[in-house]
Amino acid sequence: MHLKKAIWSLSVFLLAVVNVYSQPQQTPVTWGNWLTWGDQGNGTYHNPVLPGDYSDVDCIRVGTDYYAVSSTFQYSPGFVVLHSKDLVNWKILGHVVNDISVISPAMNYTQMDRYGKGIWAGAIRYHDHRFWVYFCDPDEGYLMSTAEKPEGPWSPLKRVLAEKGWDDCCPFWDENGQGYLVGTNFADNYKIHLFKMTADGQSLIKASDKVIYQSNGSEANKLYQINRYYYHLFSEVRNNVRVLMMERAKNIWGPYEGPRQLSEGQPQYNEPNQGGLVKTPSGNWYFLTHHGSGDWSGRILSLLPVTWLEGWPIIGKPNAAGIGEMVWSAPKPVANQQKVIPQSSDDFSSATLQPQWEWNYQPRKDKWSLTERKGWLRLHAFNPLKDNLLYAGNTLTQRTYRTERNEVTVKFDISGMTDGQKAGFAHFGNPNYSAVGIVCIGKLKRLEFTTKDQVIPGPQINGKLLWLRSVWGLNGQSTYSYSTDGKVFEPIGEVYQLQWGSYRGDRLAIYNYNAKADNGYVDVDYLHYTYAK
Repeated sequence: MHLKKAIWSLSVFLLAVVNVYSQPQQTPVTWGNWLTWGDQGNGTYHNPVLPGDYSDVDCIRVGTDYYAVSSTFQYSPGFVVLHSKDLVNWKILGHVVNDISVISPAMNYTQMDRYGKGIWAGAIRYHDHRFWVYFCDPDEGYLMSTAEKPEGPWSPLKRVLAEKGWDDCCPFWDENGQGYLVGTNFADNYKIHLFKMTADGQSLIKASDKVIYQSNGSEANKLYQINRYYYHLFSEVRNNVRVLMMERAKNIWGPYEGPRQLSEGQPQYNEPNQGGLVKTPSGNWYFLTHHGSGDWSGRILSLLPVTWLEGWPIIGKPNAAGIGEMVWSAPKPVANQQKVIPQSSDDFSSATLQPQWEWNYQPRKDKWSLTERKGWLRLHAFNPLKDNLLYAGNTLTQRTYRTERNEVTVKFDISGMTDGQKAGFAHFGNPNYSAVGIVCIGKLKRLEFTTKDQVIPGPQINGKLLWLRSVWGLNGQSTYSYSTDGKVFEPIGEVYQLQWGSYRGDRLAIYNYNAKADNGYVDVDYLHYTYAK
C-alpha cells in the first residue's frame, strides 16, 4: 500500500515536470494585466484566448472544426455560436435564438424585465448529422434547438422542461442513439438530475429521473463517454471557491466513482471552471473555460491543456497533489492556422446586422433599419419604459475587450433629431453605465455626459455630424471625447470605471430614445473599434 502511494506521488511529480518543460516558460500573471493574448504568431498562445465576455462556454469538435456556445442573458439575438480551427483563434458565427421574446415576453422591449436572467448556460453537441443546443432560462426551464449547420438556420425553440429553478444542462446520446439530459435543480439544493429523452430530443421522460449528484453549488454539467467510462463533469464550491469536479461510471445510471477534483479554484485568477472538454485529431486534450468570477471585462475565455492521470482529465498543469492549476502560455493545439480576431468594427454596409451585435432585449422591428439610408444604421426614437437608458428599447450592443489599448469611435448624423430625443454612445451595463450623447431640447442640441447617478451638461452642437469616442486600457478606466469634424477631439465628462453587473461585463452600446413622443431618428455611419492584438 505504501509502495503504491509512493509510485502515485512520483508519477504525478514526473508528469508535472514534463508538463512544465513541454510548455513555454510561465511568467507570473497579475489578473487583468496581460499585455498579450491569444495567438502569438510563433506557434504558442497566451491566455486569455478571448479577453471578452463569453460566459458559460461549451465547446465541441466536428472533423477539424471547433464550435463553442455562450450564454447571452437578456441580449438578442441569443445564445452566441463561435467557430475556430485551432481552439485559439475564434470568430462569431451567429446566434441560435433570433427572437428571445418567444422564451418570455419579459424579454421584449415592451417589458425589459430580465436583467441577470434570460439565456443562461447550455451545451452544444453533434449527433445524427445535426448540431443540437440545449440551454436554460432560470424562470422558464430547459429549451432546445437543432440545425444542419452551426450558423443556422436553427429550428424554433422547444421547451424540454417548463419549470422554474433549473440550470446548466447538457445532452448526451449513447452508441444506440438513446438521448439523455443532465441538469441541476438549483432551487432544490443543487441536485443534479439525469433524464432519458424522447427520440426527437424535445422532451424528457420524467419517469426516468434520477439524482446522480448533489453538493454545494454543483452545476456546470457535461456528459462524455470516453473509452469504457461515462464521465460526468461539473463544478462545485469548495472552501468558498468554485472548482472543477468529475465522477465516472461504467453505466450511465451509476454507481459513480469519485468525485475527483480536477482543478484548483485559484481566486487570484477568477476561478477558471465551467467549459468544454475537447480532443484534437492528434489525440491531445484541452479544456476551453471561462473565468467564473466576473469583473468589468466579464467572464473571459482561456484554453487549458489537459493531462490524463489514472483515467482522470486534470485541467491545467498538475501540481504535487494531482490537481490542475492555471496555465498562461502553451503551444497551440493546431499549428499554422491563420490568426483570427473576433468581429467588432462595422460600417453598416450590409442589409443585415453583423453577428457581433446584440440588442438589449428583443428590439422593436419597425424602429430600426439598414436599408432606409444605404450604408447607415437608422434608429427611430420611441418612448422608453422609463426615462433611463436601462429601459430604452433598441439599444444596440457588443462586447468590450480587455486589452492594453482600446479605442471606439462612432459617427452620427444627428440632423433627424427632434424635441425630447436622446442619442449617443455608452459603456453599458446594469445597474451601472456611462454615456455621452446629444439631447435635443426644442431645436437646440447639446452634449451631455451621464451615469446612473449624475448628468454633466456639455456644449451646444450646431452641425449635423458628430463623432463620439471612448478610450480605455487594461484597468478599464474610460475617457470620452467628441468631434464635429472627425479630426479634432475634445474631452467630455469624467473618467469612468467600467463595471460588472447582472452577471455581465461592460458593453459598447449605441442608444436612441425619446421620452416625449415616438419621433425623431439618428443615422449611424460606423462604429470603429481598435484594440491591442
